[in-house]
Amino acid sequence: MKALVLGAGVVGTATAYFLAKDGHEVEVIDRQDKAAMETSFSNAGMIAPGHAYTWASPRAPKILLQSLFRDDTSLKFRLRFDPALWAWSWKFLRECPAHRAASNTVNKVRLCLYSQRLFAEINQAETIMYDRQVGGALYLYRDREHFNRGVDATRVLTDNGVSLLPIDPDKIVELEPALANERDSLAGAIYCPTDESGDCHKFTNALAELLSRDGRVNFHWNTTISRLIGDRRALDKVVTSKGDMRADIYVLALGSYSPLLSRDLGVRLPIYPVKGYALTIPIGRRNRAPKGCGVDEKYLIAWSRLGDRLRVTAKADFAGYDRSHSAADFAHMLRTIKRLFPDGADYPQAVQWAGLRPMTPKGTPILGATPMRNLFLNTGHGHIGWTMSLGSARIVADVIAGRAPAIEMTGLGLADA
Repeated sequence: MKALVLGAGVVGTATAYFLAKDGHEVEVIDRQDKAAMETSFSNAGMIAPGHAYTWASPRAPKILLQSLFRDDTSLKFRLRFDPALWAWSWKFLRECPAHRAASNTVNKVRLCLYSQRLFAEINQAETIMYDRQVGGALYLYRDREHFNRGVDATRVLTDNGVSLLPIDPDKIVELEPALANERDSLAGAIYCPTDESGDCHKFTNALAELLSRDGRVNFHWNTTISRLIGDRRALDKVVTSKGDMRADIYVLALGSYSPLLSRDLGVRLPIYPVKGYALTIPIGRRNRAPKGCGVDEKYLIAWSRLGDRLRVTAKADFAGYDRSHSAADFAHMLRTIKRLFPDGADYPQAVQWAGLRPMTPKGTPILGATPMRNLFLNTGHGHIGWTMSLGSARIVADVIAGRAPAIEMTGLGLADA
């Protein structure tokens, strides 16, 4: 069949890859001039089943309330007139009870582990350079009570196949010597030896170039989608800045912008854009730069070593489709990463960026079929879409082909959203 993928982020490009492997004639539309220029451009870089917890948890309402008055919380909620935000927030609060948080986390970690297996397979099958690191990840805790709670919380992941090890400050420094100055301020860490990292933007562009060069996929760059036209039974065409486009099947992979287009078709997607902030910092000749990746759990500030650069990300800002940012938005994360790694990078040369994460209340993406026979979804991946990207793409390709996906679809379809 002729397949048209809407969106060339990591999710859309990976979907094109698996559809092409199935023998479909595949085309991809994106408004940018190359792949991964929006949400996939500057994420944390971590491929981390070891951090697959959902945001909706018993502690989340308190954090959201605190964020109205503080600047150092990991979530930033803004009181504003936005019906979409309030509708989404109500659904989010319904997912916060412990039993629902546990169920959503199980569904999420199952997808993360499956996706990570596919990363291993694609690295064997294709030559893709993206600053990959496979040395594990450290999740740092600064006080004993928080550390103990973190260790207790790991069971939902370890019971579902993730290897997580509580370690003391001495072991932390053994694994990451660049943290030597912080030894005395750390209560402990949870170490996931199987987590990895890499540059999502590099990966996606390398994959797109490979698909284009081999003639497996045709990419339409600088092409803005304005509308989807169809009825309740099927999608008829995609209206773009370069004319109408038609196909046998369509995959909606536009992240935060998916619900803006799908609502004209009567498909309501519970996705809200949550702004994240990132710094990309040259390491230069610094000899105390971190060699791996991890998260400061007090502030949920993540870092990854990406070749000769340090990537730092933080905060979830409920600001709608506003992607603006100022130096003040990065001040707290910059202070924190400097404290962790005082000689870790050329901090004055940090490049600032902000992008939108397409969050669902459950924290899991929306995959597969819709009531329309030829429209399929691969969207709503939230804060670790890089981790879930290949697994999601393969599942959607399986659904289109009529195959049973390799993992259960529980919690991952439109009906579950």
